[in-house]
Amino acid sequence: MGNFLIGAKNFAIKCKNKNFYLSRILLYFFLLCVSFVYLFPFLKMIINSIMTYTDLNDPAVTWIPHSIYPKNYKIALYYLNIHINGINSLIITLLSTVGHIISCSFIAYGFARFTFKMKNLLFAIVVFSIIIPPQVLILPQYIYYLKLDFLNTYLPIVLPCFFGYGLRGGLFIYIFRQNFLGLPLEIEDAAAVDGYGPLRTWAFIVMPNAKNTALVAFLVSFVWHWNDYYEPSYYLTFQDKLPLPAMLNNVLTAKSDYYTAMLNDTLDRLVTDGVIMAAIFICTIPLLILYFVLQRGFMQGLERSGLVE
Repeated sequence: MGNFLIGAKNFAIKCKNKNFYLSRILLYFFLLCVSFVYLFPFLKMIINSIMTYTDLNDPAVTWIPHSIYPKNYKIALYYLNIHINGINSLIITLLSTVGHIISCSFIAYGFARFTFKMKNLLFAIVVFSIIIPPQVLILPQYIYYLKLDFLNTYLPIVLPCFFGYGLRGGLFIYIFRQNFLGLPLEIEDAAAVDGYGPLRTWAFIVMPNAKNTALVAFLVSFVWHWNDYYEPSYYLTFQDKLPLPAMLNNVLTAKSDYYTAMLNDTLDRLVTDGVIMAAIFICTIPLLILYFVLQRGFMQGLERSGLVE
């Protein structure tokens, strides 16, 4: 009887282990399929960016090209004018992102810790501003900035960020407010005993404890401003002031036929679909580097910001 019970127990453990491994295999297979759906366009972009004109037009070539053609990147860099327009993107993005972090965290601290008239109504307006598309407000803003003589400068894009507005500023106010509500009041009470006022408490006590949330706001704001094409295309008309994504239009308009380029002796600057894919990949490289460097703090900040609750 004892041997029978031991055998039954061992059999149950083996079945349990088999079910465990089977469920793990199914889980990894499912995650692999989902990952492929998201990664397919990205992988296709990279592969097409190193293809020759012949491989791009060969229906037999899908994933593995016959030869690697890195010159697509050289041509893409030429049309992107990266040494000027890349710096423009960096200036616009960094200034706007810093403005968002400073102003939105300051406004969110007021909503989280102070009581004033129409507080709930004002916060509802802030939340409502998140869902308003920028296309609705672009015309009155354009007229307003035209009167201020702000056009063809970075002020229409950067200045609103320092006042808690800008590109999705309401979302960053909401993120910071959710984090500040979770901070213990005892920390601020201790700062008040040490003689800290509200401004110093926000700058030296609250913000250091919200560094992961600030990292989330930094990364999201950086990505949105870096990829933004809509606002710069309205406010900036001089090509030497455009950000890098706006220069993709130059690459598209420069796309030419192989035989036309051969007749005009411009094959060294032939713009194919591979050049277009290379230009798009160049524009995404800074974002990929930024995410891989900051991904751990970004995930921790998401867990504490209330976005995944």
